[in-house]
Amino acid sequence: MPCEVSARFLILYGSQRGQAQSIAEEICEQAAEYGLTADISCLSNQNKYNLDSEIRPVVFVVSTTGDGDPPDNAQKFVRKIKNKSLPHDHLSHLRYALLALGDTNYANFCNGGKTIDSLLQRLGAKHFYATGHADDGTGLEVVVDPWIEGLWDALKKTFSGMSASNQTGAARSDCTLDNNHQNASGQEKKSDLEVDLHLLKLSEVRSQNEKTVTSDSSDAETHSTTLVASLMQSVPPLTESVLKVPALPPSYLEVVLEQASTEGETVPSAKDGYHEVSISKAVQLTQDDAVKSSILLELDISEQDVAYQPGDSFDILCPNRASEVEELLLRLDLQMQRDCAVQVNLLKNSSKKAAKVPLHIPQNSSLQFILTWGLEIRSIPKKAFVRALADFTRSSSEKRRLLELCSKEGSADYNSFIRDTNVCVLDLLQAFPSCLPPLSLLFEHLPKLQPRAYSAASSSLQHPEKVHFVFNVVEFPACPEHPARTGLCTGWLVDHVSSILQPLGTVPASECLGTSALPKVHVRPRPSSTFHLPSDPSVPVVMVGPGTGVAPFIGFLQQREKEHETNQEATFGETWLFFGCRHKDKDFLFREELERFMHNGTLSHLIVCFSRDEPDAAGTINRPTYVQHNLILHAKNVASILLKDKGCLYVCGDAKNMAKDVNDTLLEIIGNELQLDKLDAMKIVAGLREEKRYLQDIWS
Repeated sequence: MPCEVSARFLILYGSQRGQAQSIAEEICEQAAEYGLTADISCLSNQNKYNLDSEIRPVVFVVSTTGDGDPPDNAQKFVRKIKNKSLPHDHLSHLRYALLALGDTNYANFCNGGKTIDSLLQRLGAKHFYATGHADDGTGLEVVVDPWIEGLWDALKKTFSGMSASNQTGAARSDCTLDNNHQNASGQEKKSDLEVDLHLLKLSEVRSQNEKTVTSDSSDAETHSTTLVASLMQSVPPLTESVLKVPALPPSYLEVVLEQASTEGETVPSAKDGYHEVSISKAVQLTQDDAVKSSILLELDISEQDVAYQPGDSFDILCPNRASEVEELLLRLDLQMQRDCAVQVNLLKNSSKKAAKVPLHIPQNSSLQFILTWGLEIRSIPKKAFVRALADFTRSSSEKRRLLELCSKEGSADYNSFIRDTNVCVLDLLQAFPSCLPPLSLLFEHLPKLQPRAYSAASSSLQHPEKVHFVFNVVEFPACPEHPARTGLCTGWLVDHVSSILQPLGTVPASECLGTSALPKVHVRPRPSSTFHLPSDPSVPVVMVGPGTGVAPFIGFLQQREKEHETNQEATFGETWLFFGCRHKDKDFLFREELERFMHNGTLSHLIVCFSRDEPDAAGTINRPTYVQHNLILHAKNVASILLKDKGCLYVCGDAKNMAKDVNDTLLEIIGNELQLDKLDAMKIVAGLREEKRYLQDIWS
């Protein structure tokens, strides 16, 4: 008799902000189309799986957070497989594939996935498919899409191998996968693309396996050589291409709007670790004609049990802009239902695996409240969302364009006109007026509105019961894809504190507003595990923080200043700060405070550069423009501090350019000082990271 090998596999994900979970769910949903059955679980739900006895192939999807750490919901799993008492063959029976997510703008790219991968290998587990490393810096889909595409053949071969190994003697028989993609009952699975494609005037659906669509040849004749591609319009050859589009994500939510009281309308607070605090001061730190506007906020935490150290960050809750919520309600024709109470339930008979009502959508809250505080309506729509929107678009030309944007062939257009331009769902709905999605679709695809993190720019020793932080008001200029707008949190904050904002150079007004009249904000401390001053004050430190990247170092220096005042007999190591901005007289943040630190000896060396100032009267040649140029000028000092004195290097600021340039400069400094090639210099730098003597607090 033929052996029975179940074509069933397990998907495990570790996700910090939902991306890895979304990809894992996508794999799970696609499995049935290839005749496979997938079970899915978060790595934290260890009662739902047991790798010690798992005989099915396992697919891991793991993101990276913090300083190269696995996500929070994977930490317990990592600790378990990190146990050094486990034998080296503990998981020798396990066959797995792993997709790691990361961002090359940050150090320790994909390290969360790499950590789990190496630990599984150490315990004897074997790959059945090569590990994928997806880069959010260039677009996860560049790696994710082809990785998933190749996964199915790898699983087929794995199941075939398992089948062959179970065959014996004359009873040997072929146990193969259903390559015709039949479901468990043997019935042919209907293609997800069979959704009124005749409306698109498409000539054929070439195969269910590839889900391909092609445009009518008559469309090509209308193209002019003068056409330029845009969000709403494609040009040849894409207009004439057969499209391979993603599977249509199954619907799984039912949304009911009722005329009832809205009970759940409370901004997340104590239960999520947030505290409502007053903003006691707001000061503009830059001149009005500076390229960017920088603002310092002082929060009064005297009535809250909040402790922090310099180097820690704070999460700040911010709402979506009221004008954008109003536009979205209008576009969905729901403006008259904005105050209705929302009930969200699972659809009966949904084909979505492990479907559940999103926890970030509070039941019995008003629709306006959910769109304001619950959903990230500014998030960039994933291709699966664009694919789903296409099914609710009446115009055949608009539907075709949405399918192009989510297709494999349209990846360049997706990146150019959606991802790189920060297009959101409202932008898509404005660009494609015949698209009329139900509210449930937005609830299924829009992620949770995330808090924004800001580094503390103060020390509680110098500012008891207060915490400061600094931010630039982010501005997105108008472009063909969307109107001009400010950053979600920074734009809200600057409006929120307008009544108390003090211009640069003004003497703070006496306290004239009572606490109740001060603007308030919800914050949650976000302690750093490593980005703190050395516990031994004699250890020298080098700090690199251009622009608002100087914020945590103001806290460091305030801390050192107070420690020196209270313990003048102690030995304190040298402190170097490399700071940079555009103009000395327009955006030199904390200038007076830094000069005070220099004067009293708290700061040993302040090395500054101004990238946009004209050369002085002396006509300085090759003057340093950016912080990395000053690092080169002081290379011997930097190398001595790090290599001889066992000092620490801290870098804070922009990940995309500055942090990479500083890292490259550090490699150059160490290579030159020690006469090493780049590979050996990289090993030295990796050692500094491992010893927690090269630390970064960077953002993109």
